[in-house]
Amino acid sequence: MNITDLSIKGYRSIRTLRMPVRRLSVLVGANGVGKTNLYRALELAHVAATGELGLRLAHEGGLASVLWAGKRRVGESPRLEVEIGLEGLLSDAALSASTLRYGVEIGFGDAKYGAVFAEEAQIKRETLTLPLRGKRVTLLERAGPSAWYRDDEGRRQQAKDPLLGSETALSALRGTLPEVDAARQLLASWRFYHGFRTDKDAPARRPSLAVTAPLLDADGGNLAAVFATLAHIRGDTTELDAAIDHAFPGARLNVPPPAKDARFSLTFPELAHRPFTQAELSDGTLQFLALLGALLSYRLPPLIALNEPEASLHPDLLPALARAIGRAAARTQVWVVTHSTVLADAISEETGIVPMRVIRREESSWIEGLSELGLFPDDD
Repeated sequence: MNITDLSIKGYRSIRTLRMPVRRLSVLVGANGVGKTNLYRALELAHVAATGELGLRLAHEGGLASVLWAGKRRVGESPRLEVEIGLEGLLSDAALSASTLRYGVEIGFGDAKYGAVFAEEAQIKRETLTLPLRGKRVTLLERAGPSAWYRDDEGRRQQAKDPLLGSETALSALRGTLPEVDAARQLLASWRFYHGFRTDKDAPARRPSLAVTAPLLDADGGNLAAVFATLAHIRGDTTELDAAIDHAFPGARLNVPPPAKDARFSLTFPELAHRPFTQAELSDGTLQFLALLGALLSYRLPPLIALNEPEASLHPDLLPALARAIGRAAARTQVWVVTHSTVLADAISEETGIVPMRVIRREESSWIEGLSELGLFPDDD
């Protein structure tokens, strides 16, 4: 199950952009060119599925703060649009290679909705479509507060209740059609990691509840449980141990069997009789271990997105991080945004992929070499 492409319009520094999304996508560029905006735009599709899109935009300062700030054409309405292609979601063998397309359009609130605050972002339109017999069939469509979907017989069914202005149809219409549920579940299961806290009260510094953890929480709070799951449920920490040894030659991760909680420590060769607990580790070491927890966990999500994972890391750790990213990309789809050419080059050397360079073009974020159709010269 892969994202095939991402289209963004009217979001922060992005006027309009369509780009392919590969098994491993690495976006590199200088500060201020809009790399993080690409990461955030992808995350908007995720929160559309979880039902938190309106809340996320409010946390970002409201719609006025996130809309394209450049010049608009005369009469052009301020809108934010995100559309993605999703491949491999359908169980029908004849449609398994078909690409579902989900799109959402957001604008300022309209009083006629009757269920939106004056400054609240409002869902104007949503669609979920599927190519079938040479044409594109709409499976779900929302315009204003009303929405409809196709049932198993292909008939249009009107949603029983009007939708709130900030409520996505994708999150609200559950159990209507397998394709709608599959798209929502896929998008909702993505994981986004934008650095981990490393202060003395950081979640990753505390023991975790002794509950099996197949993947890492967004804040890294179950890191000890992730390691314990690898060590004592899977019974295999080969990749994790190799990554730690690559970064800290001779170091050893210690993960005792959990009792009421899970804990870990790290032993370095120069202090072989003095394990360092997670509360004692340096900020960079803890950040690196949390990234390993995200990339090498027992079960990976369909997409892992990392935003500037090199932050707080010593340059000597970047080759080990690049190798862990390559290992993860063998199991799932990975999206990396970085301003470190050292990391981008290390990932390229490890995996053979070509990083995409984010630039400014006509005051808007763009990707070097990308055509207006959203293709690179080596794309089909």
